[in-house]
Amino acid sequence: MTKLLPFLFLATTHAADSTAPGEISTPFPTITHLAVEWQIGGDDDLDAVCEMKFRQAGASEWRDGMPLRRVPAGSSQKTSQPFTWTNRLSGSVFDLEPGTAYEIELKLHDPDGGEATKIVKAATRPDPVANADAVIKNGSKAELNSVKPGEVLLLADGDYGAATFNRDGEPGKPIVYRSTSGKAVFSEISLTGRKWVYLEGVTVNGPVRMNGTEHCAVRRCIINAQFGIKAYKPGMMSACIEDNIITGIRQWDPAIMGAGGDNEGEGIQFTGSGNVVRHNRVTGFRDCISHMEDDGAAMQMCNDILNNDISAGLDDGIEADFALSNCRILRNRITNCFVGISSQPGLGGPNYFMRNVMFNLTYSAFKLHRYSIGDVILHNTVVKAGDGFGNYTSEPFDHALIQNNLFIGGKTPEGAKYGGYSPGRGRGVDVQNFGGHCVIDFNAYACHGMPFEGKIRSRTFNKLPGKEFEPHGVQVSLEVLATPAFPENPAKVYDPPDLRLKPESAIQDIAVAFSNVNDTLKGRAPDLGAYETGSDLPIYGPRR
Repeated sequence: MTKLLPFLFLATTHAADSTAPGEISTPFPTITHLAVEWQIGGDDDLDAVCEMKFRQAGASEWRDGMPLRRVPAGSSQKTSQPFTWTNRLSGSVFDLEPGTAYEIELKLHDPDGGEATKIVKAATRPDPVANADAVIKNGSKAELNSVKPGEVLLLADGDYGAATFNRDGEPGKPIVYRSTSGKAVFSEISLTGRKWVYLEGVTVNGPVRMNGTEHCAVRRCIINAQFGIKAYKPGMMSACIEDNIITGIRQWDPAIMGAGGDNEGEGIQFTGSGNVVRHNRVTGFRDCISHMEDDGAAMQMCNDILNNDISAGLDDGIEADFALSNCRILRNRITNCFVGISSQPGLGGPNYFMRNVMFNLTYSAFKLHRYSIGDVILHNTVVKAGDGFGNYTSEPFDHALIQNNLFIGGKTPEGAKYGGYSPGRGRGVDVQNFGGHCVIDFNAYACHGMPFEGKIRSRTFNKLPGKEFEPHGVQVSLEVLATPAFPENPAKVYDPPDLRLKPESAIQDIAVAFSNVNDTLKGRAPDLGAYETGSDLPIYGPRR
C-alpha cells in the first residue's frame, strides 16, 4: 500500500467528536504559494474549523487567509494501487511574494472540544534566476558538461543534436545554459537526475526529460515534439517550467478526441511535488499539461499550474489527476479542448481550481470522476456548447466546494458527438452523482439558444434560485459578457475570446467573499466568474 503521508495518531476504538491537534507542516513551498497541513485526531463529526492569518515576517499587520479545509482521512477507490491520506485541516496561502519569509497564524475551533492557536513560519522560494554575479562564459557543444556551479554558459548558435547534461549546480549557484537568439537547436535534451540546472531560450525539436530532477528550470524555450517536457517517476521536485512555447503534433479534430482517440502526445507531463508550471503556451497534444496517473504517480502535492494558455487538447487541457493536496490550478485560459480540467481523482485535497477561463469544450469543463475528493472550484468562467457544468460519472465526487462560477451552456449541432461522447443537451448544469459533503451554490448558469434548464441530482428545474442546491444560484444569459461569444460549431477552431463581464451585469457584486481569494477587489462584493468587472485581462502564456 502506498501511503503518501504518515499517520501521526493511533486510531481510537470509539468515535471522538472532539479534536486533538497534532503536528503542523508547511510542505513544498513554491514561488508564490505556501501550504499548511495540520494533522488532527478525532473530530468524527467533521465540524472543526481553522481560521488562518498571515503576514510577511517583521510586518505588524495580519491579513486574513482562506480558512483551512477539513479533510477526513480516506483512501482512493478503484485505482491500480491504493493511495491514502490522513485526518487533517489543510489549505494554501495564495499569491505571495517570491523569496519571502512569512508568519502564519492558525486558530483551531471545535464546538465539541479542541482549541488551539499556533504560529508557524515558512518562506516562498525565490524566482529561479542566475545570480547577478554569476560567471558568464561563451560556449558550444563541447563545453556543455564542463560548466561549474554558479556559471552561465551562453550557447552559440548551431545544431547540438541530442544532449545529456551531467553536471549539477548547487543551492545559490545554479548552472545556467542559455541561448539569447533561440538558435541553439537540440533534437532532444536529458536533464535526468540533475539538480539546480536551468535551461533558457533554446529550441528543442524533441522531448526534454526531467526524471529525478530537483530545483531545475526550463524557461523561454521553444519545444516542438510529440512529448514536450516529461518527468516520470521519481518525477521532478521544486521545478519551474515557465514562459515556454510547446507545440505538439496533433490538430483540433473531433474524430480523434477523448480517452480512446488517436491523440497521443503530452505537452508537459510530470509527477512530483512543489513544481511551478506557469505562463506557457501549450498546443496540440492529447493532454496539454498533465499529472501522472495510477502506477505512474508519485506524491503529487503543492504543484502550481498558473496563467498558461492552452489549446487543442484532444483529451484534457489540464489533467490534475491524482493530486493529493494543495495543488493550485489558477488563471489558465483553455480553448478548444475535449475536457477543460480533469480531477480524476483528487486524493483528499484540498486542490484549488480558481479563475480559469474555458471556451469551446466538446465534453465537459470539470471532469470529477473516479470518486474525486476535495475539489475547490471557485470563480471560473465556462462557455461551451452542451451542458455548461456537466459531470456524468456514476462514481460520485465528494467534499467539493463549487461556488462563484459562471457556466454558460447551450444548443449543440444536431446529433453532435465528439470522441464518441455527447457534450450534453445544453443545460446550464447537469450534475447528478455527488456525495453529501459538497457545497454547490452561488453559481450563475445560462442556456444559450434554448430554454433554460438544469439538473442537480434527480431534480430538473427551469428557473433559479433553487432549494436544496443553488439556493443563491442565478439564471443569466450570454449577455452578461461585455463581448458575447458562443461556440456554435464545436468542431471549429476558435481564437480565445474576451470573456470579461459587462458593467452592471446581473452577476456583479453578488459573489461569496473568500479571504485571500477575492477580498482585495473593488465593489460592494466580488463578481461571479473569473473576472471582476473592469479588470485587465491576466497575462496568459509567455510574458514576452
